[in-house]
Amino acid sequence: MSGARLNRQLVLEHAVRSSDGAGGFTESWTALGTLWAEITPRSGRLANGETGAVSVGGFRIRVRGAPVGQSNRPEPGQRFRMAGRIFRIEAVTEDEPRGLYLICHCEEEVAA
Repeated sequence: MSGARLNRQLVLEHAVRSSDGAGGFTESWTALGTLWAEITPRSGRLANGETGAVSVGGFRIRVRGAPVGQSNRPEPGQRFRMAGRIFRIEAVTEDEPRGLYLICHCEEEVAA
């Protein structure tokens, strides 16, 4: 799609689970790389989080396309980091038939 404004630098991260030695696991995040993106707000709502009310914002994040299986192609379950902000990736679709851009449907939670 012409006119894409990829003017935000985001770090794509993948969750890594490790055994904690007591039958559970710990989760840490590993950076896969940096992508340029266009971020468009969608909707917001108030929800109950683990420690109280949280504001949940929906975002549409457009990045350059990448073939399935490459480390720079976002997947659901991964996340984007921009400074102190975290955008959880819920779904990924092609923006148009040629696959030049991908649309990532993301959510960000902020304590209310």
